Amino acid sequence: MAVNKNALIRYKTIDKCLQNTFKQWTLQDLIDACSDALYEYEGKDTYVSKRTIQLDIQMMRSDKLGYNAPIIVYNRKYYKYEDTSYSITKIPISDQDLDRLSDTVAFLKQFKGFSHFRDLEGMVQKLEDHVYTHKNNETPIIDFEKNEELKGLEFLDELYRAIQQKKAIVLTYKSFQAREESSFVFHPYLLKEFRNRWFVIGIKKKREGLLNLALDRIITIKETTEEYKPNRTVDLTTYYKNAIGVSVSPTMPTEKVVLYVVHKHAPYVLTKPFHASQQLIAKDNYGITISLDVQHNFELEKEILSIGDGIKVISPPRLKRNIIDRIQGALDSYNTEITASGLKTAKNRLAFKGFSIMNYVYTKREIKKIRNVLDSYIKNTKEKGYGIRAIIKKIPELKTLLLNDNLKRIIEIIDDKAVLIKAIYFDKPAKSNWYVTWHQDIPINVEEKIKTEEYTEWTFKQEINSVCPPESILKNIFTIRIHLDDTNERNGALKVVPGSHHKKHTNEEIQLITKNSIPYTCDVLAGGVQLMKPLLLHASSKAKSYKRRRVLHLEFSSEKLANGLEWLEKEILN
Repeated sequence: MAVNKNALIRYKTIDKCLQNTFKQWTLQDLIDACSDALYEYEGKDTYVSKRTIQLDIQMMRSDKLGYNAPIIVYNRKYYKYEDTSYSITKIPISDQDLDRLSDTVAFLKQFKGFSHFRDLEGMVQKLEDHVYTHKNNETPIIDFEKNEELKGLEFLDELYRAIQQKKAIVLTYKSFQAREESSFVFHPYLLKEFRNRWFVIGIKKKREGLLNLALDRIITIKETTEEYKPNRTVDLTTYYKNAIGVSVSPTMPTEKVVLYVVHKHAPYVLTKPFHASQQLIAKDNYGITISLDVQHNFELEKEILSIGDGIKVISPPRLKRNIIDRIQGALDSYNTEITASGLKTAKNRLAFKGFSIMNYVYTKREIKKIRNVLDSYIKNTKEKGYGIRAIIKKIPELKTLLLNDNLKRIIEIIDDKAVLIKAIYFDKPAKSNWYVTWHQDIPINVEEKIKTEEYTEWTFKQEINSVCPPESILKNIFTIRIHLDDTNERNGALKVVPGSHHKKHTNEEIQLITKNSIPYTCDVLAGGVQLMKPLLLHASSKAKSYKRRRVLHLEFSSEKLANGLEWLEKEILN
């Protein structure tokens, strides 16, 4: 049975309404929805009669169109699908429709080879394969790229009609960077597909430039009475001519991009060029050199990175630097994977030697963020950076940055009940040359205990033999020194005597031990940490290079020690 366009629009509209189970649909609701849909398609008022919708429902219930829609009436006035998962869009194509599609395919194939229809060739093959598969009950001959889970495709029809009829719309949109969704009036001009994702191009306000909005980030589309602002400034037929992908700047000039592709990947790049401007410059026994004349955007970098180690950027320098940074960032993510065996080794070294070094605890991006936060605080407060105490209390956002997953795992394997009792920031400026002689740290040699919300800290240091915790207490304390710069002997790295942390030493013993031991220099990379026990003998020498050495000194203790300290209270009272 032949079905006209208006009837199909009504069937589709009724189907869409009945799929929405959050509303109860009366016959009048369906009449209004169909009238609105026809107005959208035709651009003129079209009243749909009650009798027409009743006949439509009867037709959808029947098998004349192959729908057999389970439409029922409840409470004597509301319509719904008995099977809430039903939709006419999910039913198989009827034999009659397949015959009509076959005729359409045969007609379109007559134009194959004509330049005006070259872009349709893939579409015709896809349609032909779909018809053949259903008509002959065969498996597909062509497997086209598709993404069944792709979001936003339901908005294609509405956006197409808005562009076709030159109507402004209200979009509710949430980009990947936004914390919350926002609604705004949008004037759509073009639909663009790239790598199986769809985008709509248009403007929000007349004075703003063109925007690329991903359909999978659209939440809702609504009508608006605001006057449509047509495009009179940009030639959309050539808008993407000088760029790969959808990130285009109308004012950005193109650059000559020169790439070297190794022999293994060369055939793929030659047969499927990056861009229409691609030119072969040279060949050798190891690969090819090609050039592109394109804008530098995110998609260009993504295409280059997709080939991995099979491609190298020759020029321009900025693109080369960006690619290097991205590759190093990716490598950094792998390097900062701490294994269970690595954690166990670090714990054992800390127990037996009194120290351990673990590099690649933080990524370069994390370290950069921590540096920026600290530098901003010092700049705004004018506080000197060579020994800022209670740094986490002063900069609360540091807590989240410092306690990444790796540091949490390190703390937990050493002492899963550990709490932070001290946090100090040391910044050894480039021209500073201070150093410390051989000594042992006695963390809890205090006269007064001061509690804060996040941690407990002790001040007013006494002489080592005045108020000093017993060695049994010190065994429950450990330090984590987070290095924000590469640290080595030239810029004042710590030297330690392995195994010297098992007891408190007198000054004479310290001199004797250090003179007769070979110290270990603790070279630590930026983003690495040094674990230490309190009594470990250590010192730092004068710097031989003018490089900064920024360190965050975090001291931890067991929960019992941090909350109790009965021994300290007793010692002070007596």
